Amino acid sequence: MARTQKNKATEKHLGMLKAKIAKLKAELLKDAAGSGGGPGIGFDVKKSGSASIGFVGFPSVGKSTLLTKLTGTQSEAAAYEFTTLTTVPGVIRYRGAKIQMLDLPGIIEGAKDGRGRGKQVIAVARSCDLIFIVLDVNKPLHHKQIIEKELEGFGIRLNATPPDILIKKKEKGGISITSTVTLTKIDEDQVKAVLSEYRMNSCEVQFRCDATVDDFIDVIEAQNRKYIPAIYVLNKIDSFSIEELDLLYRIPNAVPISSGKEWNLDELLEVMWDRLNLVRVYTKPRGKLPDFDDPVVMKGNKCTVEDFCAKIHKSLIDDFKSALVYGQSVKHQPQYVALSHKLQDEDVITILKK
Repeated sequence: MARTQKNKATEKHLGMLKAKIAKLKAELLKDAAGSGGGPGIGFDVKKSGSASIGFVGFPSVGKSTLLTKLTGTQSEAAAYEFTTLTTVPGVIRYRGAKIQMLDLPGIIEGAKDGRGRGKQVIAVARSCDLIFIVLDVNKPLHHKQIIEKELEGFGIRLNATPPDILIKKKEKGGISITSTVTLTKIDEDQVKAVLSEYRMNSCEVQFRCDATVDDFIDVIEAQNRKYIPAIYVLNKIDSFSIEELDLLYRIPNAVPISSGKEWNLDELLEVMWDRLNLVRVYTKPRGKLPDFDDPVVMKGNKCTVEDFCAKIHKSLIDDFKSALVYGQSVKHQPQYVALSHKLQDEDVITILKK
């Protein structure tokens, strides 16, 4: 690819090469999972709480100190590299929700290819709901680019959403391509070249966004792609001046902190809460006051009344008559709603049975 000139005549060829690379990477991911490249001894931690956050970064950037300060869990911290050799879990209770935090061993360049047990570390990161990429501000910020490259090589897409492309396989009829937007980064020949590489000879493709070849391949390889929000935790700002700190705030999705001095941890937790997109729903038994101490916590994209009932007990759905809801999700206080009603943060609900 590096030797190929980029012009209109070579676009189809480059698209085919990108598809070949993506297929080979997918095979490597499968091999890694099948040969112990997935989480192994000391890495595989049972998920608990409402969400899990993985701390990813180079050795000695302050991940262990940050875990200790946020959760109270003692993760060994020292001035030498590779102090943490296994996954160390901790739990923080924030705004009524229990959130699991995982201090992962430091990764190095080449982690996605297995260096320094990198495959196991990244496999744990893939299972998390949010990633804290912890960086030492005294070391070059190209560390940020290296970590992004390592995670991307393992099929993780940071702070991105799946491309809005529909692919519907057919038994016959060839390939039909339609789009609801003007495509400026990919053409019909490239689409067909990629589909040919994947041996998809009869399908309907609909583009609903101005996608690139890489976006199109990501949709085909959807089972090997994980879209995870990430926060760049810029640690050790206690050695920086105010002017330098202002520059750090210009980095997108970044929060400058000092884990050792406990500076700015409140802002980090607020941004964390925002990115996790959690919804707290309080229960109110009939004739009693709401239970504000122990909310039911659900993911923001999966929080209908039906999801709420399933989280409490599946039998509630069978016996469901209606629900009485107070809060932002309803116009009247209270309001009777059905199973399909979408709940919002801090709603109060009473389930009425048949």
